[in-house]
Amino acid sequence: MSCSVQAAVVQAAPILFDTPRTVAKLVELTRDAAARAANIVVFPEAFVGGYPKGLDFGARLGSRSPEGRDDFRRYFESAIDVPGPETEAIGAAARDCNLHLVVGVIERDGGTLYCTALMFGSAGQLLGKHRKLMPTALERLVWGFGDGSTLPVIDSEIGRLGSVICWENYMPMLRMAMYAEGIELYCAPTVDDRDTWLPTMRTIALEGRCFVLSACQYLTRADCPADYDAVQGDDPATVLIRGGSCIVDPLGNILLEPSFDGEAVRTAELDRGMIAGGKYDLDVVGHYARPDIFHLTVDKSPKSAVAFSGPPPGSIAPTEDGPAWEPAEGRSDA
Repeated sequence: MSCSVQAAVVQAAPILFDTPRTVAKLVELTRDAAARAANIVVFPEAFVGGYPKGLDFGARLGSRSPEGRDDFRRYFESAIDVPGPETEAIGAAARDCNLHLVVGVIERDGGTLYCTALMFGSAGQLLGKHRKLMPTALERLVWGFGDGSTLPVIDSEIGRLGSVICWENYMPMLRMAMYAEGIELYCAPTVDDRDTWLPTMRTIALEGRCFVLSACQYLTRADCPADYDAVQGDDPATVLIRGGSCIVDPLGNILLEPSFDGEAVRTAELDRGMIAGGKYDLDVVGHYARPDIFHLTVDKSPKSAVAFSGPPPGSIAPTEDGPAWEPAEGRSDA
């Protein structure tokens, strides 16, 4: 296994509420990263499906407006099924470019949307997904909550990779779970463009002795539809999310400084040998832990609102004379 990995972070935005054009843009950006010899490419949070910054979805305490419901319906229709046609197209881009992809999407499951990170292998396969555990503030109005069943750290030929989305990175126990899974390529898709984001990423890299790859959107009002009623106004030049993508090494050194100058695909070379060197004096789930005092339990079982028990689907309970009906494959006259 090679110790050198070429990593790329994509700082760009979708064409909001236009998922086919967004997926086409993702494919082109992936090809751009491949031309830079990237082995792994990280896209921002909610790149496919969008992060509609500035919308309030018509919500006031105790009421929702009809216009807000229309906004949500448009957002819902822009989301994707996992798996589905869009994940097939993204996987094909990973395969064609022979690289790993981490992509933030808005996932539609039943009547609920989730902020999700998808991880694809270089053969185009969907390796795993992570649903954001804790949406922040108004995000909770439009996104559901993930559970412990989507906390994978994937073993790949370029290292063990996983994803923690935006402000989840401020959850110390979630970070600890990722470290315990042996994460090496810690992917942090985000839309947080504040100056405080970089020190957060440096802390995580130093704490976990891992590489941190953070991709942030660069979104302008021009990327949104004309009828996009955002609080920031209608000027096409207005920057809604200003970027700040970065890459940090396991000793907290900045390999790729944040940029706020627009859309870009930027790369850095990662020496995976640095991980072992970093663990020499700090392994927070190993020799630097105190399990006799502190202990974290992680429930990775899926949580469903409805659990069915009893006879399998297609059958009914037997009567005194035996079953009143059997599936066709169980009847002799079928």
